[in-house]
Amino acid sequence: MILLTSSSGFYQCTNKLSLSEQPTGFQIKEFARKNAANALSLANMVMGMASILSSLNGHHHAACWLVLIGYLLDLADGAVARRLDACSPLGAKLDDFADFTTFGVATALLLRTPNLLDIILCICYVMSVLVRLCFFSSGIPFMYRGLPCTYSSSILASASLLLGESMVALRVVTVTMILVILSQNFYPHDRVLESQAWKKVVYAGGVMMLFCSSFPPACVYYLLWSVSYMLFPTFLWSSKV
Repeated sequence: MILLTSSSGFYQCTNKLSLSEQPTGFQIKEFARKNAANALSLANMVMGMASILSSLNGHHHAACWLVLIGYLLDLADGAVARRLDACSPLGAKLDDFADFTTFGVATALLLRTPNLLDIILCICYVMSVLVRLCFFSSGIPFMYRGLPCTYSSSILASASLLLGESMVALRVVTVTMILVILSQNFYPHDRVLESQAWKKVVYAGGVMMLFCSSFPPACVYYLLWSVSYMLFPTFLWSSKV
């Protein structure tokens, strides 16, 4: 009888413990809030890996479009993290890994040909992105040195789609991007989704162009968007609310 009572009490305690460990609605919402930006970074990384596989299998157009989707995701993840007050060291590292995958390796493979010069150029581009991600801080709040690899990748993906088989022109664009990435020029944190309304409209236009427009206008749109940031970073894209 004593044994039965003890067993019953143990069962009740175990049952209460298991019920208490079940996540509540608040815990689920809190988990979603803290990891929304991380989910966007992971999606960016997935786009990069898919682009790498597309390039290796000869699907060049798909590889370029996947990089451009990663471009939109990267512009959104920081805004979501700050909006939800979910910035964390883990999120920053995850964002860097995603950027290196999509805007480093995947973008470099858009230039992949059997030519030795192009292989060297791919390696140089990846190394420039790595240096840029490691040493981007300028010591000045809301500024960093060198063109963000997000924009250089958008330019290269758009140019690659528009130029087609013109490898000479694409090599010139790539060399230019490497030099600008490694430059000591100051570029502002654009914060497209946290700034003036027209910047949000530009972002929304990019989403619409990606899914609703024909091929040439969408490429021109992304190219103009990214080149405008490269040429007029402070005049047009400084973070003003």
